Amino acid sequence: MIIVDSSVWIDFFNPKIVTKETELLKQFILLGYPIYLCPVIFQEVLQGIKDDKTFSEVKYFLSNVRMIDIDIMEATNHAVNLYRQLRKKGKTIRKSVDCLIASYALLNDMYILHNDRDFIEIASGSELKVLKI
Repeated sequence: MIIVDSSVWIDFFNPKIVTKETELLKQFILLGYPIYLCPVIFQEVLQGIKDDKTFSEVKYFLSNVRMIDIDIMEATNHAVNLYRQLRKKGKTIRKSVDCLIASYALLNDMYILHNDRDFIEIASGSELKVLKI
């Protein structure tokens, strides 16, 4: 099971962008591989869409992807501790929301598919499992 980060979904929904991560996501979708989101990824992807028609289409698509259902405060507390743990190791995460996304993956023992260097940094100082392409 994998969580697909917004950094991959945003590229996936942009027909002008092709990356190794988006190609892998396409394969996972075609094969019916279990893909998951967490609420913050859902928000990050949708909030950047300007066109109403595209917004509706993407929202419909993402609404059919499995959502991780854990208590938001459990995930938030884990993210706070993760961020602090990484800072003590000299690792500064640019976007603290990535610690929240990583916490969803860590709490559910899932891999994360991403295109964001924060997750590489988080993985280097924690048990986060990232898909290497």
